Amino acid sequence: MKNHELIVHTQSHDYPIYIVASEKNADGQLDLASPILPFIKGHQVLIVTNEVVAPFYLQALKDALIKADFAVEACVLPDGEHHKNQDSINRIYDALLEHHFARDCTLIALGGGVIGDMVGFAAASFMRGVNFIQVPTTLLAQVDSSVGGKTGINHPRGKNMIGAFWQPVAVLADMTTFDTLPAREFAAGLAEVVKYALILDEAFLGWLEANSDAIIARDGAVLTEMVRRSCQFKADVVASDERESGIRALLNFGHTFGHVIETHQGYGVWLHGEAVSAGMMQALVMSHKLGLVGRDEVMRVAKLLVKFGLPIKPPAIEVDVALDLMGHDKKVQSGKLRLILLDGIGKGFVTADFAHEALIETLLSIDEYLQV
Repeated sequence: MKNHELIVHTQSHDYPIYIVASEKNADGQLDLASPILPFIKGHQVLIVTNEVVAPFYLQALKDALIKADFAVEACVLPDGEHHKNQDSINRIYDALLEHHFARDCTLIALGGGVIGDMVGFAAASFMRGVNFIQVPTTLLAQVDSSVGGKTGINHPRGKNMIGAFWQPVAVLADMTTFDTLPAREFAAGLAEVVKYALILDEAFLGWLEANSDAIIARDGAVLTEMVRRSCQFKADVVASDERESGIRALLNFGHTFGHVIETHQGYGVWLHGEAVSAGMMQALVMSHKLGLVGRDEVMRVAKLLVKFGLPIKPPAIEVDVALDLMGHDKKVQSGKLRLILLDGIGKGFVTADFAHEALIETLLSIDEYLQV
């Protein structure tokens, strides 16, 4: 199985994404240390992970780094989106301060998107910025949140409302970590993969359809290629718009609707990818209502998402509540909500110029469009 190295170009520095499929050693452990050793700055390393991931990967990574003569500490946080908050960030700060970490330290994010976002934010803010490395262990984190430098935490009134742009120095995406990834988490990651096809490349949607059975079966070669393509899409967009002043906003397709679901239902009730899946369908239906995509295109996407085990209908949320939550969206400018819509599959665009009635109709119900 072929390994890949991609380079992300940013204003602050360039960094690699290593996409590998490692072999386990005689003890059944993965070598997550060797690829990242050259990127560890200083002598002190803090590995931040959660209670679910730690039993699988923490000790082996810690032992390997200690063997390489680093001073290593670990911070194990509770699992779940509802813990992506200031309390968890403070636990990271506590660990850093308790062990007298200096500015030339390195933080390692070992886990999914929640861990990656929080560790990145802690790295951005501790001593006004320290080195950090992403070792994502979920599909969603590998193809999306670990790349691009968006970091942060949630607030009870809005998702990801507190954070910073802070780029990692390296990303290690190891396909073998999918061996311990639950089916629901794997499916959630596929929502972000489908997103790239919808906003940027219709041909990629065809590839996903053609390889859907192999993807569901977690065929190693197919997953490696899927992650490579997804990371390349993300890297290209980040290189052209690191701070989301233009094209990068396209990566939020489905997220404005999806964040409403997550905030309203309570963080963690719906996984992020599940909310994005339903949110993408809302954005597709609204695009159809505006005459931009055909019903056959809406149904084509719905069919694939259902096959991947993802929800396509949002929970019942009162329209005025949804609109209020949308008002907290980071894409609001000058009091105007901007949405990412499609002008056909593979042709995403950002606009504040849309018929408000179409948005209301979409929020009221999309059931009539989604009889799959």
